Amino acid sequence: SSLALTPFFAPLGHPSPPFCLPQGRPAFAGMFKGFTLEDVSGQNQVKSSVQRGIKQSIMDLYPRLEPVMKELWPKDGSMVVTKCKDHITMVVIDKIPLFFQQRDGPWMPTLRVLHQYPSMMYKVQVDKGAIKFVLRGASIMCPGITSPGGRLEKIPVDVPVAIYAEGTEHACAVGVMTMSSDDVTKLNKGNCIDHIHFLNDGLWKTKELA
Repeated sequence: SSLALTPFFAPLGHPSPPFCLPQGRPAFAGMFKGFTLEDVSGQNQVKSSVQRGIKQSIMDLYPRLEPVMKELWPKDGSMVVTKCKDHITMVVIDKIPLFFQQRDGPWMPTLRVLHQYPSMMYKVQVDKGAIKFVLRGASIMCPGITSPGGRLEKIPVDVPVAIYAEGTEHACAVGVMTMSSDDVTKLNKGNCIDHIHFLNDGLWKTKELA
């Protein structure tokens, strides 16, 4: 896919995503840290109109997926909406979890989807010192991004981001900006990303949802 060949911080070429997390931000760090199949409360097939609505919402948020959407989400694929604890909803296609959402927050890709299409969303890079905290599910602090080993493009607040670690090729987490990139560099303190899904958490280990 051409998506995989885009330079690390290539401009997305589209306006800021048209959503904002509800006040209070339902997302929290390490959402899937202890996730297991026992956290699934129900799975339902939905009407085609609901499927189209969800798919369109995802394409509106990640327009770079449009050329590969038929590959990612086949027209004849079996779609199931899965409900989990903590008000989490997942889109599952042919038993594979692809996207998740908490309450009315943005749809976010699983890391397996992100690894397949790495330029689908905004990116940040944390320095080497922050890696161990990222892989424990901790929220990400400003200094971990503004230090010499970090990288940050211009990103609005409340936007989903792919999180990379210094010296690595693939994203190690997915999160949501809790402040804009301008505020990150200006304030340089406090939590700047609610870090939701990371390598080797429960969702990463759940390759299929039967």
